Amino acid sequence: MRPRVTDRHDGVHIRRAVARDAKRLTRLVTGSRAYEGPYAPMVAGYRIGPDYIEAHAVHVAVGDDGRVLGFYALILSPPEPPEPPEPPELDLMFVADDVQGRGIGRLLVGHLREEARRAGADAVRVVAHPPAEGFYRSIGAERTGTVAARPPAVMWDRPELTLRVDAGP
Repeated sequence: MRPRVTDRHDGVHIRRAVARDAKRLTRLVTGSRAYEGPYAPMVAGYRIGPDYIEAHAVHVAVGDDGRVLGFYALILSPPEPPEPPEPPELDLMFVADDVQGRGIGRLLVGHLREEARRAGADAVRVVAHPPAEGFYRSIGAERTGTVAARPPAVMWDRPELTLRVDAGP
């Protein structure tokens, strides 16, 4: 599959991830400073494989030099009649530590909103890493609850938020 450029801003473009991005995305997750200290066990041994990229809406932010600067993974649940469809869920979002604060996260969120809108959704569920809650609230997400810890994989409660597709910065 050849990557298709879908958005561009200030030398950064967003395209659909392809299988050969898997190792780079894995490095962004496992090398993130957001998961140091008590959060480190959650990403130790974490792997994003080509199968995950093929199964979900994974998009990468890429610099003009070809470097992957960040990515998100949106899980779109198809409706299973007669049940109403589950809202899409942001499964992963990471921005490289050295480029945080440059608007890449906001660019990815804008793209995510467009993808969710195209899928017919009006909101996206976000279960956030606790230190990331402030970012999600700054882009318009509203806290809707708390997801309880699930030891041994996740040892802490996490904020649950709703990100409206047609709202926010």
